[in-house]
Amino acid sequence: GLGMCVPISVNLSAHNLRDIQFSEQLAAIFQEVPHAARCRICLEITETAMMGDSAHALNILHAMNDMGIVSSIDDFGTGYSSLAYIKRLPVNELKIDKSFVMGMSIDENDAVIVRSTIDLAHNLGFKVVAEGVEDEVTYNMLAKLGCDVAQGYYISRPLPPADVETWLRRDSRWSLD
Repeated sequence: GLGMCVPISVNLSAHNLRDIQFSEQLAAIFQEVPHAARCRICLEITETAMMGDSAHALNILHAMNDMGIVSSIDDFGTGYSSLAYIKRLPVNELKIDKSFVMGMSIDENDAVIVRSTIDLAHNLGFKVVAEGVEDEVTYNMLAKLGCDVAQGYYISRPLPPADVETWLRRDSRWSLD
């Protein structure tokens, strides 16, 4: 199609994590996905959904990891994960919740939480995504902290699929070519 390799994130629900057939369903779906495309699909699980049945959720994450599926913990910082639990997670990235990111330029406590989370995640081998980036000041702060990916209205408002290619090509800062 477009000649671009665009990552796609899919949110998993707490219901998915409770479904005992879910790992088998994922395996069947991903058998149909070419390996080159598979690495561009990221399945996101919220931190609070993980805590609902953490043992079963951890088993699903391990199954996903064994299948080579990229995974992310979404809304990180809003749940009650302990550091002992986080270090065992077989995930590729943490997404810092927007409630911390949006206030980091005016609230030193939020800035400390974001900075500490980026450092912690990187030291554990995770990529870091910051949600809720709504202005250039926040974007620049995150860049200085070494955040890997920014997501929010500063980069773009939600777009219909037909407008995504035009948006990607319009500004070389965001281009994935």
